[in-house]
Amino acid sequence: MSKRSRKAADAAEAEASTEIETTADESAEATGDAVDTVEAGDDAAPVDQPKSAPDDRDEEGPLDESEHNPVRPYVDLGGVKILPRPDLGLRLEVEEGSQRVVAVALDYAESTLQVQPFAAPRSSGLWHEIREQIAEQLRRQGGDVEERDGALGPELVTRIPAPAGAEGGTRVARFIGVDGPRWFLRGVISGKGAVDEKAGAQIEELFRSIVVVRGGQPMPPRDLIPLHVPAGAQPDAG
Repeated sequence: MSKRSRKAADAAEAEASTEIETTADESAEATGDAVDTVEAGDDAAPVDQPKSAPDDRDEEGPLDESEHNPVRPYVDLGGVKILPRPDLGLRLEVEEGSQRVVAVALDYAESTLQVQPFAAPRSSGLWHEIREQIAEQLRRQGGDVEERDGALGPELVTRIPAPAGAEGGTRVARFIGVDGPRWFLRGVISGKGAVDEKAGAQIEELFRSIVVVRGGQPMPPRDLIPLHVPAGAQPDAG
């Protein structure tokens, strides 16, 4: 699939030059098939799990649409809103067959943060169960998985063998997740933010700046909250 690029309309208000691109979904290169784990679920009856989120989530983020400051110049991508900032690159990952936007990739601080918002139950969380499923799936693919407590709560640090012919023998990624009110936001950190403490803290702050827009429509838990190209974005002539 040829790559198409689009630029966000007027991000100057935020003193940023955030560029928006749409690309074929290549996230499996870094994270294996685990990117599909949330939507796929399993055949077992769901088990209610407690929510996993920082104690100050409703103040420091990731925020629900009802909690954020509406006058701030966010880039509206449907299920998430992104606050532009200098040196932030923004890509929308598109499923090649359906042309559905399936993830948002944020390039910042020599790192990439891939985020996906999902519908979740009102009173229980998804991250504890999904984290176990991601770990199991990556181990089956020959990856090394370590669970640890991070700034946002439990997270996974994974080391995945690079595909044959690719540079580097192992790719390191961090899987992070936060349960909000009727939504779950998952992030995958690669690049410097996966291995360097200072860069990792910058990416965690970026993740916490995201606003999730769940919407009022009924959605089964684990369904991807729809994402879209922002209104007014124009094709990049380059």
